[in-house]
Amino acid sequence: MFPSSALLSLLLVAVSSISATPIQRSPSKFSLAFANKLNITGSANIAEADRARAAVLRKDALGKNGKRDGAVSVSNALVTYTASVGVGCPATQYTLLIDTGSSNTWIGAASQYIRTSCSSNTGDSVSVRYGSGSLFGEEYIDTVTLSSDLVIDKQSIGVATLSQGFQGVDGILGIGPVDLTEGTVSDEQTVPTVTNNLLSSGAISTAIIGIYYVPASESSSGGELDFGATDSSKYTGDIAYVPITSTSLASAYWGIDQSISYGDSSILSTTAGIVDTGTTLVLIASDAFSAYEQATGGTVDSTTGLLKISAEQYSSLSDLNFQIGSNTYTLSANAQIWPRSLNTGIGGDSGSIYLTIADIGANSGSGLDFINGYTFLERFYSVFDTTNSQVGFATTQYTTSTSN
Repeated sequence: MFPSSALLSLLLVAVSSISATPIQRSPSKFSLAFANKLNITGSANIAEADRARAAVLRKDALGKNGKRDGAVSVSNALVTYTASVGVGCPATQYTLLIDTGSSNTWIGAASQYIRTSCSSNTGDSVSVRYGSGSLFGEEYIDTVTLSSDLVIDKQSIGVATLSQGFQGVDGILGIGPVDLTEGTVSDEQTVPTVTNNLLSSGAISTAIIGIYYVPASESSSGGELDFGATDSSKYTGDIAYVPITSTSLASAYWGIDQSISYGDSSILSTTAGIVDTGTTLVLIASDAFSAYEQATGGTVDSTTGLLKISAEQYSSLSDLNFQIGSNTYTLSANAQIWPRSLNTGIGGDSGSIYLTIADIGANSGSGLDFINGYTFLERFYSVFDTTNSQVGFATTQYTTSTSN
């Protein structure tokens, strides 16, 4: 979800791709478990929904009058992630959407905010527009409990007096950079994020977030969000880091440079795009998508918006290779298809095979030529490291899974 006045702008220093030795810790410490949910109440045309998000991201990066003015809600995504977060003392548990694309943490959508002795009204108002909804309310300072090890005594949170577009959840846990809060709270340039406060309080020593997904076809457990360090039990090998791209528009987000090949054939030369937990599919530039469509033999299904292939075409699918820095991340044939057990959840036929690579809606050279969304990230452990100005990936037990 991307606030109207700011977007994910973790501007990382240009360094070469490296294999890093991550900070290691016990698996349970500083971790927040989350659950996944298939959002069958959202748009059935999954490709169209993702393209709409991409269009707003592009518009928002361009901005007008020096301000970003677009917004997109992860509640539009077909797979969403929520965590139980405590607010107050004693804490009341709220179900919050996890979003790397926004930084305001707020509650009050489904469940009413319960004030306790820890609650303090700042007197400021908060206003955030999202693509499928909005938040208007008051800004409070309160105690936020992420886990028994991660308690923030004085966290700025929004309390909704009016919200739209957030059915079934209480609000958002924004884990993007502080710049994304710019202009959202009256009389404040920015407000400290959850990660900011964890770092400033000494609860974590590095502003790093690791995300581990359990694919929706495997389990509804969702995965794990790691604060302050990576969790070596959740990935294999080393984490390889790359800098954010210097290319606008992608440089306004978690932007990286990569190339993509289908088998031995290049379909997208080295270019800039973004990594986004709020996008469901892997979106690629229109010219690259045309090459992929022709190579796979798929035809666009009018209901889901996805490429549909036959069983024979599936058996002939080649690997889709993402060259990021000096490392290649491969989506096997199985990793390129939507989980067949979830076909009906997106309006598809239970026995059909749908590909999860879709058209971003603009030709390459736009400055935002791809989005590595959930169907890429569920196969890899991803790391968003602002302290060391880098983003990283590592393989997991699900990288080569055939569960789809």
